[in-house]
Amino acid sequence: MARLNAKQITAKLAVLSEWTKSGGVIQRTFAFADFVQAMRFVDKVAAEAERVQHHPDIMVRYSKVTLALSTHDVGGISEKDFDFATCADALFAASAK
Repeated sequence: MARLNAKQITAKLAVLSEWTKSGGVIQRTFAFADFVQAMRFVDKVAAEAERVQHHPDIMVRYSKVTLALSTHDVGGISEKDFDFATCADALFAASAK
C-alpha cells in the first residue's frame, strides 16, 4: 500500500463529497438525532474497523461523530482510507433507514 499524492487525494475526495482533507487525514462528521444513535453508528464502525484491521480516530460530540482516517504504515493517506470512508458512508446510509 502506497501513500497517495495530493492530486490523487483531491480526485478521490471529489467522489466522496462529504469528506475533506485536514492535515494528514481525511475526515467527515456524521450527524444523528441523538447520542444513542451516534453510539450505535460508532459500534458499527468499530466492528468494521476490527474486521479490516484499519482503525479510524473517532470523536463523539453528543449526536455528532467525526471519523479521521490515515494509514500509519505509509505515513499518510492511502487507498485503504478511501475504502474505509466509503464503507463508513454506507454504514451511515444504512442507519438512516
